[in-house]
Amino acid sequence: MNTSLRLVAAALGLFASGALAQPAASSPYKVIAAAKVGGAGGFDYVQADPDGRRLYVPRGNPANHVSVYDLDTLAPVGEIPGTASVHGAAIDPKTHHGFSSSRPVVMWDTQTLATIKTIAVEGGPDGILFEPATSHIFVLSHRAPNVTVLDSADGAIVGTIDLGGAPEQAQSDGQGRVFIDVEDKANVAVVDAKTLKVTAHYDLSSKASTPAGLALDVKNHILFACCREPTTCVILNADDGKILASLPLAGGSDGAVFNPATLEAFSSHGNGTLTIIKENSPTSFVVEQNLETKTGAKTCTLDPKTNRILLITAERAPAPEPPATPPPAPAGGEQPAGARRGGGRGGAMVPDSFTILAVGR
Repeated sequence: MNTSLRLVAAALGLFASGALAQPAASSPYKVIAAAKVGGAGGFDYVQADPDGRRLYVPRGNPANHVSVYDLDTLAPVGEIPGTASVHGAAIDPKTHHGFSSSRPVVMWDTQTLATIKTIAVEGGPDGILFEPATSHIFVLSHRAPNVTVLDSADGAIVGTIDLGGAPEQAQSDGQGRVFIDVEDKANVAVVDAKTLKVTAHYDLSSKASTPAGLALDVKNHILFACCREPTTCVILNADDGKILASLPLAGGSDGAVFNPATLEAFSSHGNGTLTIIKENSPTSFVVEQNLETKTGAKTCTLDPKTNRILLITAERAPAPEPPATPPPAPAGGEQPAGARRGGGRGGAMVPDSFTILAVGR
């Protein structure tokens, strides 16, 4: 471990102790640590495993692996290889099986990080979710099939789901319902995780479109659909889709999470901001803070043990002049990891500038 990582580990050790696990409500959030861990490859979603105390960061071309870090110290602990054009990772804490949102999907043992198998899937894997009521993995794709569902015990393909549009982020209520924001249709799809059927579409178009971040208050049945056009969080009743409120965001969302311990929703944006929304009651919501993070930090994840929010980003060289003729789209319509989300605006990634940010009070 280099000197900078030792300093980060020491600083974050205070938060891992749990002494600050219940922050004072009056304290504003801030970036409490930045671990410049480096490494090559694009990036997209970041995923915390609070039970296994690990942080999974998929790295796309040319790395094509999932980097694994200690969730408390952010020190590197290993890699999952062979994840071509990877975008996300999901973990089943009971079976200790991890899955990459890549083609093929790679399934691994979260305790040893050894690969168990690879799973051939169709579409262009992007977002991914573990659904605890069914022990299924939902692999999302912007093109058909929109969702490929895997059994987390053996990696078998259980079925596929047509959402009628391009999914971004998914959340589960833990009781067999999955909510998925459909970016190009301005709605949130409701899926029965047992039957793999879409039971409803909650329309957002009266308030905003292009939903990309989605957070869920499971206890109070509240959805936070974070949209880009305009930059707005549309707050809905998860039972019937009734819009309860809409609040401005500080940027275009690409990831959201809800912390049940603090009753706060977080929306992360590529312009280097993090909007924190406080749920005062199931019918009262307010923007609590707009925090400056770092440009490119578009996606986020929660460590519920420490109440930290983790984000990922990298420095970029100045953007080159656009070509007179745009290059052709990649075969199959897929985008490399980092091209749409993690890459942000700008030119090539500055070597070894990839950084994990920890936000807390």
